[in-house]
Amino acid sequence: MVCTLCLFTACNDDNGSNPELGGPYELTLYAPQMAQYDIDLAQSQSLDLVCTYPNYGFPTTVNYSVEIALNEGMTDAIEVGSYSSPTMSVPTKDIAIALTTLAMNAGKTEEDFPMELPAYLRVVARMVSADNLTLIEKSRVNSNVVKLNNVKLEFSLPPVLPPTEMYIIGDFCGNNWDNGLKMVPVYDNPDLLWHMVFIDANGIKMNETQSDDGAIGFDDVTVTGDLAGDIVNKDGRIASSNPGWYLAVLKTVVVGRDRIYTLEMRKPEVWLMGTVTPGGAWAEFEDGCMFEVPTTADGEFVSPAFTNESADDSGVRAYVKVGSSIDWWKSEFRVFDNKIDYRGAGGDQDRIKGMPGQKMYLNFTKDEGRIQ
Repeated sequence: MVCTLCLFTACNDDNGSNPELGGPYELTLYAPQMAQYDIDLAQSQSLDLVCTYPNYGFPTTVNYSVEIALNEGMTDAIEVGSYSSPTMSVPTKDIAIALTTLAMNAGKTEEDFPMELPAYLRVVARMVSADNLTLIEKSRVNSNVVKLNNVKLEFSLPPVLPPTEMYIIGDFCGNNWDNGLKMVPVYDNPDLLWHMVFIDANGIKMNETQSDDGAIGFDDVTVTGDLAGDIVNKDGRIASSNPGWYLAVLKTVVVGRDRIYTLEMRKPEVWLMGTVTPGGAWAEFEDGCMFEVPTTADGEFVSPAFTNESADDSGVRAYVKVGSSIDWWKSEFRVFDNKIDYRGAGGDQDRIKGMPGQKMYLNFTKDEGRIQ
C-alpha cells in the first residue's frame, strides 16, 4: 500500500526528485459479438464491452471511459460512459444520443432520421489519484478501435424548448450566481420570463444555470422595448448608457434546434391592484396606483398608501405588465413573510390583509417585500 501511494505521488508531482510515470501501455478492447450484426439501438437496452487491464506494471485504480465516433480515426469522438471496471455495460440510449449529436454536427437534420451507419468504439484508460478525485492524464492509454458494422439510429435528442429558468447577475449582486436574480415565468406563457433588474454601465448576463458556462450576453439577444435605446454592449454584457431600473422580459422562440432570444426592456412600472386602491374596480393602470421607482440597486419600490381596507377575497395585490395582450394577473405577485411571492406559472395565491394608510415596499434585487 505504501509503495502504491508513493507511485501516485510521483504521477501527480513530477518535480525531479520523483520518477516520471513510464509507458507506453497496452489496452485491448474486445469486439462485442453483436458488432458484426445490425444493432437497433431503439430495441436494445445496453451494449456490453470488455477490455483488458492496462499494463501499467503495477496494480492501481483505473478509470475506463468509453468513446464513440463516426470515423475510424476517432477525431469526432464523444464520451458515452465512465466506469471503474474493465467490464462495462453502456446504455444504448446514451449511444443513440451521442451518435445523433455527431450526425447533426456532420450536417444531418432531423428529417434525415432514421438512418443506418457504421460507428466506432474505443476505451480510454487512466490511473486515478490516491484521493480518487483526479484522473492522471500522463497515464492515459487508448485501446484499439472496434467497428460496429451497422447501427440503426433513430433521432434521439430531446426536444428543444424555451428555458423554464433563467438567472441574472451583475454588479447588483457582486456578479455572484448564488446571489443572482431568478426570472419569473408568465402564467400560461411558457415562452416568457421576466424580472425587474437594475442595469448599470458594467452590465448583466443571464444563464439557465448558475454558471458562467454558456451565459447569454449582448450578442445572444435582440433588444426591443421602450428603453431599448439605453442598452449597449459592454465587453459582451448587456449594459446601460442610462443606469437604472428596467422591466426585463425575455421571450424565447425555438427555430429548429436553435433558441432565438428577444429581450424586451420595458419601463420599470409596478402597479397596485385590488380593493385597496382608490377605485377598487380591478382596472389596469389605475390613476394614482403606480409605485415610486428607486434610483439605486438596493432601493425599494414604494406603493401609494392604500385607500381602502382589502376585501377578504382580494387581499393586497401588485403586478407588472409584460405585454399589451397579457392580463395583469399573469404577472402578479404579493408579499408574504417579507418575501415577494410571484404567481409565476402557478395557481391563485393566498391573500394578505391591507389597511388604509399602509404601503407596500419592494426590493427586487433581494426579492424581499413588506407591508406597513
